[in-house]
Amino acid sequence: FGFEMAPGPLTMARIRRSTLGLTASTIVLFLVLAAVCVLHRTASRLSPSLGRASGTTRRNAPTTSQSRVAARIGFLEAIPRKWGQRGRSLVAHAGGLDDELSLPGGCVSAIILAGGVGKRMGAAIPKQYLELSGQPIATYSMETFSQMEEIGELVVVCNEEWEHVFDEAYASLPAADKKPLVFARPGAERQDSVFNGLQACRGGAQLVAIHDSARPLVTKDDCRRCMADGMKVGAAVLGVPVKPTIKQVNADGTVEKTLTRSKLWEVQTPQCIKPGLLKEGFEVVRARNIEVTDDVSIIEAMGLPVLITQGSYTNIKVTTPEDMSVAQRFLNDLRAE
Repeated sequence: FGFEMAPGPLTMARIRRSTLGLTASTIVLFLVLAAVCVLHRTASRLSPSLGRASGTTRRNAPTTSQSRVAARIGFLEAIPRKWGQRGRSLVAHAGGLDDELSLPGGCVSAIILAGGVGKRMGAAIPKQYLELSGQPIATYSMETFSQMEEIGELVVVCNEEWEHVFDEAYASLPAADKKPLVFARPGAERQDSVFNGLQACRGGAQLVAIHDSARPLVTKDDCRRCMADGMKVGAAVLGVPVKPTIKQVNADGTVEKTLTRSKLWEVQTPQCIKPGLLKEGFEVVRARNIEVTDDVSIIEAMGLPVLITQGSYTNIKVTTPEDMSVAQRFLNDLRAE
């Protein structure tokens, strides 16, 4: 019809209500979105705390130095597992292996070698039967071992004519220290004497501690640490770092080379080895016709590791007349402590 109709009062009221509704919806939507943002930020800040409260921890990546330390600790912890069956490799130390091992009572057989003739002493009787402070040298270590609860028996390797020396010393021991006493005969060489002593040991021994009777001043503490190392790794020996400079010399007396002192150790006794391992070693050296001068060399001949437990410089072997005076002085010092 060519003209526009002006909105009536009812229409204008509807428009106003729609506009107000749209504005209110927009405001509500804006408030909801704002609230969501606030909640998101709050949740992000609280998430670490929530994680810790639930028992889950977040670990930062280790630094390079931390990684190196962890690697070293892992290596050290793996050594006993790696060598636990047959020994541990190439470590000499002052206090035995770091973790203490309590040995079962009576689990060790002490083999005391007393069959030598002692030519270098130049005495009428073997050196181990000479008296030191009024007592035969060989009986000192026998008394020491008898006082140790780890020792289950005393196996003395000697000629029959000298058994009375040990019988008399044994009779004077306190009743609590009297372990079973067994005798075996010496062989032509040291390794033969050790073999005979090993054969005389009881079947249940978990370790043998082979000791030179001419070393009267060995201490119980040193013996225990060496036994513990031997039990853990298979074979261990007491030793001390060499003090003087050592040179390797040619047959004509000229010096071939000077050895690195920091790598040289003087081995002592006892030498503590698991019996089964030692028996296998004897089979190897006999098959190869190898002659050894100490007991752990048998284990070395098998290509297996031996651990050196640092001992004491007072644990000397009495071999010459000069050694007697030194041993007497050491003995006096030990008794005075």
